[in-house]
Amino acid sequence: MPGIVILGAQWGDEGKGKATDLLASRTDYVVKFNGGNNAGHTVVVGDEKYALHLLPSGILTPGVVPVIGNGVVIDLEVLFDELQALSARGVDVSKLRISANAHIIADYHRTLDKVSERFLGKRSIGTTGRGIGPAYADKINRVGVRVQDLFDPSILRQKVEGSLDVKNHLLTKVYNRRAITVDEIVADLTQYVERLRPMVADTALELDRALDRGDIVVFEAGQATMLDIDHGTYPFVTSSSATAGGAATGSGVAPARLDRIIGIVKAYTTRVGSGPFPTELFDEWGERLRATGFEFGTTTGRPRRTGWYDSVITRYAARVNGVTDFVLTKLDVLTGIERIPVCVAYDVDGVRHDEMPVSQSDVHHATPIYEEFPGWTEDISGCRTFDELPKNAQDYVLALEAMSGSRISAIGVGPDREAIVVRHDLIEG
Repeated sequence: MPGIVILGAQWGDEGKGKATDLLASRTDYVVKFNGGNNAGHTVVVGDEKYALHLLPSGILTPGVVPVIGNGVVIDLEVLFDELQALSARGVDVSKLRISANAHIIADYHRTLDKVSERFLGKRSIGTTGRGIGPAYADKINRVGVRVQDLFDPSILRQKVEGSLDVKNHLLTKVYNRRAITVDEIVADLTQYVERLRPMVADTALELDRALDRGDIVVFEAGQATMLDIDHGTYPFVTSSSATAGGAATGSGVAPARLDRIIGIVKAYTTRVGSGPFPTELFDEWGERLRATGFEFGTTTGRPRRTGWYDSVITRYAARVNGVTDFVLTKLDVLTGIERIPVCVAYDVDGVRHDEMPVSQSDVHHATPIYEEFPGWTEDISGCRTFDELPKNAQDYVLALEAMSGSRISAIGVGPDREAIVVRHDLIEG
């Protein structure tokens, strides 16, 4: 089973990097297929902690070929800063491959992202301001700049001119900002050309040939299911396809080559930014989850909103992605809580919803229906088998498995790389 997708089953920050790293020693390629540097993975290797934003987390494992697919939007400054930082810490980054069809984030994308969010005021989406949405908008509007365009000065200038033609009117006449010149954008982008050139390839072809050889290819999603542009809590979503379907479109690999879909889900729930969050906590329990789980954004440092586990969204994620296995992370954060609530359904104006409501308004007004499970006090960070977990922790996992739509194959019990309990092999099944 060589094609494996790893994706978030909640609103992001579930620990996808750790799951990817768990598989990486048996993996030949790790592919980032969507998003940009608006999300991050934190991976702990021994005493070292790595915060990755644009690069696939498999880059930390020797021998793995990391790939940035065509579905990603790339901030070149961030890319090379991240590569330089890893190289300085002794990480080999020479194998990185970048799709020639990936789109570029230019300075005007970042500018528009920030000023438009301020302009929206109370109606703002809560973006990171890194230009991700505007870059994807240009892609869909067919005025985007792709990696391959950087190697043809004439095409690059034409594309930047075409993109700035409307944007400068918007910046000067609506947002009262200065116009951006074509020369400054071209100069900014072309400074990276020679460093970028050796990394660029037809990655779709390379991945197809790797799968033909029987290589194991892991497709790593940015963000998560509930932030997917089509299937998330729109409009409070990201601008790309963060679900399993996005792995195919964002890499150029056919859907039939994706054999296993691994959903990552926390033992509780978090989200960053605006939008509905039925199980959100505003009391001391929310603060406890935030402090104990260190729930602050890898990329932004923003405190995350926290809440109890929501089986409604997990079942939804299992369905829209075809999840074959869940990896449950941060179970250790719940240690010491006497009674642990779990959302099993929603109440919307007196009507019970066991599945995700179709209406955005219903999701906004959903009240969680909880069941409580007995907690545990024992330190579980040293557990390496399911039987070593306290009985109540085992029961909690089994209850989540029964209500979540697929089996829980691995359980994170601490931040360290090896702090994981494996119930089923994620590659062999």
